Amino acid sequence: MKGKSLIFWFLTILGTSSLMAQVAADCVNAVPICNNTPVNGGTQGYGVDDYNGANTSGCLEQTITGSIESNSAWYRFRTGASGQLGFNIGFDSSEDWDFALYRAADCGSLGDPVRCNFFDNSDEETFMGVGEDPTGSPTTVLYEDWINVMPGEDYYLMINNFSNNNSGFSIQFSGNIFITNPFDALDCSIINNLLGPPLAACDNENVILDATTVNALSYTWYIDTGSGFQLIAGETGPTYQPMVSAMYRVEVITTTMTNIISDVQVAFNTSPTTNSVPDETVCSDVMEFDLTQKDAQALGTQDPASFMVSYHSTLNDAMLGTDPLMSPYTLSTGTETIFIRNTSLENPRCYDASEQFQLSVVETPVLNIPTEIFICEDSAGVIIGETIPDPHYAYLWDTGESTPGITVAQAGTYNLTVTNNQLGLSCSSSALITVVVSETPVITDVIIDDLQNNNTVEVITDVVGSFEYQIDSGAFQTSNIFTNVSPGIHTVTINDLNGCGSVTETITVVGFPSFFTPNGDGTNDYWHILGVSNLEDPMVYVYDRYGKLLKQLDNSTLGWDGTFNGKELPSTDYWFKLTYTDSEGQRIEAKYINNHFSLKR
Repeated sequence: MKGKSLIFWFLTILGTSSLMAQVAADCVNAVPICNNTPVNGGTQGYGVDDYNGANTSGCLEQTITGSIESNSAWYRFRTGASGQLGFNIGFDSSEDWDFALYRAADCGSLGDPVRCNFFDNSDEETFMGVGEDPTGSPTTVLYEDWINVMPGEDYYLMINNFSNNNSGFSIQFSGNIFITNPFDALDCSIINNLLGPPLAACDNENVILDATTVNALSYTWYIDTGSGFQLIAGETGPTYQPMVSAMYRVEVITTTMTNIISDVQVAFNTSPTTNSVPDETVCSDVMEFDLTQKDAQALGTQDPASFMVSYHSTLNDAMLGTDPLMSPYTLSTGTETIFIRNTSLENPRCYDASEQFQLSVVETPVLNIPTEIFICEDSAGVIIGETIPDPHYAYLWDTGESTPGITVAQAGTYNLTVTNNQLGLSCSSSALITVVVSETPVITDVIIDDLQNNNTVEVITDVVGSFEYQIDSGAFQTSNIFTNVSPGIHTVTINDLNGCGSVTETITVVGFPSFFTPNGDGTNDYWHILGVSNLEDPMVYVYDRYGKLLKQLDNSTLGWDGTFNGKELPSTDYWFKLTYTDSEGQRIEAKYINNHFSLKR
């Protein structure tokens, strides 16, 4: 709906007007105000020095004039309720303005300002004030913190022009005090002018100027559109409805034959019209929606420099101009109504909240499926893809199949695209599934590092895969190395973590010297395998390089002395093998033993 509101939330740039409201250069003549002002006239000089030669007042400092003021305007207002109060002073971006706000009962007791700003306008901002910059500028230094007020507090506001350009300014009030108390946030009883304070109105608003006076004999109304006051013919009543922006004057003659003359500025601002905008449908994986892309649609041919578009979750918020949605806007699945407010930047009381649009979010499929699948080398195939399909989704594989899952028996990569078709929009997600063939593990070698009591066993496989390792009935481990292995017979196992089988081997952990020196010195004169006492009926066979059996050793034999048939054999390498009887009575040859040693003389 279209309407006018006393909630002052939005303002961004200052409009122009040929009619300027009253400006007072001195504190004692401060202009009383109780609502937003039209464009106030530019300031020229500062009258008397209201700071009596002081160098500073809060953040304000002396200017080149030798006074804190250079081109100043003074206003005063009184709070009518409690709450959070702020204001926006709008001006041309090429100009530099400062302000100071005093909580004081009169000009003789200003004290220090409760808020002030003396920063230059090198960033070419269009507002300064207290509260929040209505343009949403995140970096502005021209704003001070909100002020919390109580009813009946008097404030003086000094606005000072610090630049050579001086084209006027406006004052717009803001803060939640105008939401809780839209009609009495500021006390209008301080205005003693018969027609009241300057009035900023909307062009679709009925404005009535009321000059009703006790004991009045006659009323005469005048209008000044820029060339002096002219009589308004036929208007002799106590009230008058202005239709154009102008200065208005009433002359009241009373029974005491005294004249009352009162002037007031009335400025009409164009009320915006919001164009209808199309609904929007987006996929949920977008996550955010840029609401500002709807601004041009809502404005149509209206100048974006004159109007501000905001978006709200309820019609009430749009009408009040409160809680605008941030852009980019975070999406949630489903459909919601977004309400649009189009606000005049010259006068935030002029707005249109008649339009809305539907923002629908189609859920983009979320694929929670394994992206790496292992199949065993002798497998007939494995099913990959979605095992719990959504009946509303469409499934398509790069193989051309259109089922949620497919059976594959070969290694490779397979791409699945899942699409949700709703509200004329297709939202898709894809997953690349890698199928790996897992080979059955094989024990290639077992390296035994014998230290007799603390032997190390390393299990070797040349098969690439994901394995875990076990010795005897111990726990499986990711490492293929076992330490502190006792001498004797053990089993080692490799297990495929992808469920493609396991392999187990029996190993014999024994020790033997890598060389011996049968020179009769009593040290290292005999060679024998150590630890065979842990085996059943062990037999060790020693051979030369040609495979000729040279010696047979059992558990009771001292060892080999390096002779054959009583003759000393030369220094060289010799080979051996170890057999023993297993638990089933079978004669077994020990595997994975580094079965050669050296004879040195």
